Amino acid sequence: MSRDSAEQICDVQGCTAKAERSVSGKKVEMTDLTLKSDGIRQVHLCKAHYKELKKETKGVIPDYMG
Repeated sequence: MSRDSAEQICDVQGCTAKAERSVSGKKVEMTDLTLKSDGIRQVHLCKAHYKELKKETKGVIPDYMG
């Protein structure tokens, strides 16, 4: 069952903000972010958590890797 993108909520534990972006679950595993569920292939993030992900992965992996 697929959720409508307008209804997406951030997948980070304790966050209820509207998701703005989706990224690879493998990319999120490289950070300190704790997800609501393990093994998510496509992780939805709010603006604040996406910004945190970008800061934590800066210089670690190229931007084109999803």
